[in-house]
Amino acid sequence: MLKVESLDKRYGQFQAVNNVSFTLEPGQIMGFIGSNGAGKTTTIKMLATLLEPTSGRAELNGRVIDSNDLEVRKQIGYMPDFFGLYEDIKVWEYLDMFATLYGVPSEDRGRVIDEVLELTDLGFKKDAFAQSLSRGMQQRLCLARCLVHNPSLLLLDEPASGLDPRARSELKELIGELGRMGKIVIVSSHILPELADFSTVVGIIEQGNLLAFGSVKDVVRSMTPAKKVQVRLLEKGAEASMWLHGKAHVSGTEFVNPNELRFDFTGQPEDQAELLRALINEGFPVVEYLDEEANLEDLFMRVTKGALN
Repeated sequence: MLKVESLDKRYGQFQAVNNVSFTLEPGQIMGFIGSNGAGKTTTIKMLATLLEPTSGRAELNGRVIDSNDLEVRKQIGYMPDFFGLYEDIKVWEYLDMFATLYGVPSEDRGRVIDEVLELTDLGFKKDAFAQSLSRGMQQRLCLARCLVHNPSLLLLDEPASGLDPRARSELKELIGELGRMGKIVIVSSHILPELADFSTVVGIIEQGNLLAFGSVKDVVRSMTPAKKVQVRLLEKGAEASMWLHGKAHVSGTEFVNPNELRFDFTGQPEDQAELLRALINEGFPVVEYLDEEANLEDLFMRVTKGALN
């Protein structure tokens, strides 16, 4: 389990991260969302032991995350937003070097390298030079490097940066698989729709403050108490709009087109079903009646103000 308590980072008078707290269980994937300069990378670097917090602390499986504790550092895999690959080194040599640095026994390194190459779908590139790989394969190689010591916490800072759509899709599937393996994964990204596909929880940060944290569904529900409902009719759009005016739980009725309406609804599912029944009983020819669920991008725009540190 990862437990972050009142994590704080200041540079003189500049507050980079302010009193951030959250808890993640094994298998959870956190989508860490924020604009450039919001505090994502600073938070991730503190969890990776690359920055000392000004105050607060984080614990991983009961051990305080501290740069002087080599045992806790062995439980962390960190993939920065920019990484370098050594020239004239093969894929397996690159992984062997990091496995050696992490203390993986020599008799186990060959097996471990083959396993992480299979997991990241790079087995066929084992003897290729790292610099010859495509951008997407280099990203997967960097992730494989983070896995050679079997960490329980993975910190991935903008892992999809610069990737084409196919490479992003492959990386998304790989991150989901890591969660299913029981890893705790924190992924920072600007690609919000893709984060929603595999994140079990989200954290939204702005000016160093964690504005929202929880499952995507729970956070959306807490931030958007009214759902959007859309109704399409064969005819009588104007009459239906007048009929809806003043009805319980209904507000903000607007026309999408002359026979298609959208409105905010704050009632329970039972109330929504009763509204549909009443519409039909009043003789309105309803063709379609559906919810427009708020997505992660809608939530981000609603919660944040675009302010920068």
